[in-house]
Amino acid sequence: MALADHLAETLAPQLETLGYELVRVQLMGGGGRTTLQIMAERQDDVAMGVEDCETISHHVSEYLDVADPVKASYILEVSSPGIDRPLTRLKDFARFSGFEAKVQLRTPCEGQRNFCGKLCGVEGDTVSLEIPSSKKAGVQQVRFPFAEVEAARLVMTDELLKASAGRV
Repeated sequence: MALADHLAETLAPQLETLGYELVRVQLMGGGGRTTLQIMAERQDDVAMGVEDCETISHHVSEYLDVADPVKASYILEVSSPGIDRPLTRLKDFARFSGFEAKVQLRTPCEGQRNFCGKLCGVEGDTVSLEIPSSKKAGVQQVRFPFAEVEAARLVMTDELLKASAGRV
């Protein structure tokens, strides 16, 4: 198991007890400039503030100081997912149905790995995305297993900004 996955598995329940939901744990960089990024959001769907990031940072720092799972030196970065957030969980694809997203797959689906289109939700563990089609200037729907998603994020659009305005 990769270190980031181990940390996510360990930190998620700890953050839940504090009222937060873990979105992503990512180790970036190397060669003495490693950054451990913890991305979280509030369970009550209120926008994250600086105080929330401080709370998480203090808690995670205490855990990391005791458990010492990261052997190299690192910088801890705690943040909210932001408006054009990464989609890291199956429920993110359902929650943001109707919004535009960029999705990169591990293996090709219908001959391609990269898609940009409107999220149409999930069915079981299958994600649906509506993409432009060259056939009569229409659209087509592609479906792929969530397990095939390598990276995905929302695209900044006017609709997304309007929907997010009430949370800021």
